[in-house]
This record gives sequence, structure tokens and C-alpha cells, in this order.
Amino acid sequence: MDVNPKVRVLLAEPQMLLREAVRVALSNADDIEVVAEASDGMGAVAAARTAKPDVALIDVALTGRDGVQTTRMIAEAVPSCRIVVLGGREDEGPMMEAMEAGASGYLTEGAALGDLVDATKAVFRGEALVPPRLLATLLNKLIRHRRERDEAIFLLSQLTRRERQVLAMLARGADNRAIAEALAISPDTARTHIQNLLGKLGVHSRLEAAAFAARKGLHEDLFRLDEPASATVTLV
Repeated sequence: MDVNPKVRVLLAEPQMLLREAVRVALSNADDIEVVAEASDGMGAVAAARTAKPDVALIDVALTGRDGVQTTRMIAEAVPSCRIVVLGGREDEGPMMEAMEAGASGYLTEGAALGDLVDATKAVFRGEALVPPRLLATLLNKLIRHRRERDEAIFLLSQLTRRERQVLAMLARGADNRAIAEALAISPDTARTHIQNLLGKLGVHSRLEAAAFAARKGLHEDLFRLDEPASATVTLV
């Protein structure tokens, strides 16, 4: 029995010669196995769904779906797969996009083949890989994002259960009549709830309230209409 199974890797690289070079470098490692390859984004997503790799190496310049879009789709389709985005510039914008899409690592242009092997093993172990020069930027972003989440939790905690239900329907685009019918209340009562939650959230319109829910990354389950009154507000 193999007590040390190989790390199963999906390689998504549009340039055939580079893809072959990376495959050889990975295959030369005793504990890595390339189980799927793709030359474009949609092919990479399909291969990930079929092969369910441990690690996916995704070139940022994929066609059909770029590396960031492909990363997001694979992260959703195969949550257990850890993703390294390859070939990006040493620029905070692309790096943040990749990490926010679900990447565990980001390697900039000029990375050696040996770096790819090390990166594959590192993310498989659960580590995150960020270019040293961009680490401070990432940490500051995470701190700011956490602060915004904490502020959202506080504001949502000020809403009553009914107001959270109304906010859920606003986020889905419901008008006053639809809200009133769904919650078995009068349109005037629905309007009152909307005005109250607008004030508590510090926004000025129903559109801003819906945008608040989307912008703060609130999970749909947070607003289930059958949510018990004692439910704890959580963010994901």
C-alpha cells in the first residue's frame, strides 16, 4: 500500500513547449503526478471536474477563460483543489485578483521550473505562496477586508429578524408588493421596514441596501426567510 500517494496535478498552459517542459519537471519529482493537462480555460475547468486534482497550475494567460476566471470556476467546482496562478506580473492587482478568486499561490514571470515543483508541494501542504514584495500589500488588504466584515456584522446585528428578511428580498430585486406578499404583511409595513433598515445600514436607497449585501460578501444563507430569531450572523 502506498502510504505516500503522489500529489495529483492539473497543468493548464497555452504554450505547448512550455507545458511539456513543466510536465517533465513535475514528473521528475517522485511525489508528483500530472494527471490532466489543458491549453485553455474551459478545458482546464472540464479537466478539473473529471480528474479532481490535488493541485492545479493555471497560467494567467489562458484563452477562452483567463487564469483568474478559470481559477474561480475550478475553486467552485473542486473546492479541495489548491490552485497556483502562473506567469503573472509582479503587480498587486493581478495577484489580488488571483487570490480573491481562490488561488493558494501566485508565481510571477521568470519563476524557474524548480519553483513550480516547490510551489506544488507547498500549496499541497496547505501553505500560501505570495511574492515577498507583495506580501505587505496582501496583508493590508486582508486586514482592511476583515475590518469591513466586522463593520458589516455590527450593522447587521442592529437589524431585526424581519428587517433581515426584507433585506434578503431587496438583494434579490423584490419590490414592496412582492415583499409584502412573501412576508404576509401590508405594503405600508414593508415600506416601514425598508426605511428602518436603510437608516440602520447608513444607506439611502433600496439599491444601496442590496449593494451593501453584495459588496460585503454576505452569504445567501444569512438571509433565509425561515431563519430562527436567535440565529447568529456569520460571514463567509
